[in-house]
Parts: sequence; C-alpha cells; structure tokens
Amino acid sequence: MPLPTTGRCYDIAAAALRPAMAALTKRDWRGAENLPREGGFIAVTNHLSYFDPVAVGLFIHDQGRAARFLAKASLFGIPLVGRFLRSAGQIPVHREKRTAGDALEEACLAIDRGECVVVYPEGTITRDPQLWPMVGKTGAIRIALRTGCEIVPIAQWGAHEVLMPYAKFPRLLPRKTMRMLAGPALDLSAYRGLRPTPAVLKKATGELMETLTRLVATLRSELPPAVRFDPGKMDLPTIGNPYKKRAKQS
Repeated sequence: MPLPTTGRCYDIAAAALRPAMAALTKRDWRGAENLPREGGFIAVTNHLSYFDPVAVGLFIHDQGRAARFLAKASLFGIPLVGRFLRSAGQIPVHREKRTAGDALEEACLAIDRGECVVVYPEGTITRDPQLWPMVGKTGAIRIALRTGCEIVPIAQWGAHEVLMPYAKFPRLLPRKTMRMLAGPALDLSAYRGLRPTPAVLKKATGELMETLTRLVATLRSELPPAVRFDPGKMDLPTIGNPYKKRAKQS
C-alpha cells in the first residue's frame, strides 16, 4: 500500500534517514502487523531520548504510514527547523499552557483525515532512574475518545544508547540495536460513551501506561518497578531538563 499524501519535507527526511539508520544502527522490530494499514489512529510510545523519534518514525514509515508527532512547540520557533517540521506535518504542543488544547484539536483533525498521530503519553523524556515509563498524561485518551480511533502501543528500547537523555553528542559506534515492539490496539470499550471526567481519563491512561510498560519489559527482559515513577512527587519539573535544576541548586 502506498504512503498517504505527505509533504516534501517529510519525503526528504525519510529518504535521507532510512539509509543512514540502516548503516549506523541495527533493528529488532516486532509487532508491525498491529499497525493499521489505513484509517486514522494514535501510536503511543515511551520516551527515552531525543533520538527515539527517528527510530519510531521509521518503524511506522516502513509499515506504509506517515508519522505525525506531537512535538514541543519550542522546536517550531527555531529558524528553518520549525518551518521544516510544520511542512513535514508535525504538530506543535505548547506544554503546560492554556493553548496546549490546540494540539489536541489539530491531532483530532489529523485522525479524521486518516493519519497516524504519534503521542508520547509521558509528555517528556522519562525521569525514571532506570528509564521505565513514568506516570502518563491524558492527551492520547482524550483524542481517542473524541475521535473513536484506536490507540496502538509501541514500546521502544535502544535509542538512549545512541543519545542519552539530554546528552548533546551521540555515540554511534559500535552500532546500537533499535528495538521496537507494537502491541494490539488498546481495548477502550469500557470507556467509549462515558463522560470524559478526570477520573475516567486517569483510569484509562493508567491502563495505557500499564500496557506500554509490559511491552517495554518484554523488550528489556526485565521486571518493571512495582510503583510507577511520578516526577510530581519527587520535586522534579514535569517538562524540560531536570538536571539543569539540580545543577543550579548545587
């Protein structure tokens, strides 16, 4: 099946990144059959590094779908970069601001057009010391309940070995393995038709994060922590580089 209509910038990025990733990284990709081949849907994934959007985007691209990421709005303010991102169909998110809802509206429109929207439910790179998925935000559930679309969880592991969280320089050699595991669509039947109250959204998001964590545990061949990491209970900022705050305090 051919890719849906994209933009010139998206096509340029995909054409450049595919051979580069093939040369510089190895792949362990599983569960691709769980990604819908047509129609709008949400792909949710854990966030390890600034590098993982490349790996996740190519995983989705190679299944015949174009990935539309919800990305932090500050990237769109960088000269040329912002124009490139917008042309490539990416969606800016003004995190922790009143205009944050605009991104959900734009995501819903993309879903209605039959596109794949990628959401990081944690909202930022995980603060968990062992890089497990942390407490999630409700955006993906809001979009799914509003549009009626499916949510497909995609666990990923390995991008942090190329670029550690908030690191400035990658470590490309020796070649690292990008591991991806897409699971079946999340069963939201218990929530369809309900009023999207905070309690409903929180419960559904908890199930989403539990499903995503189980998939990550499969990739890592490890048991996840019994209690999910919550940055709000650890006096850590919910967005941005938490290590900068520590450096200023020391």
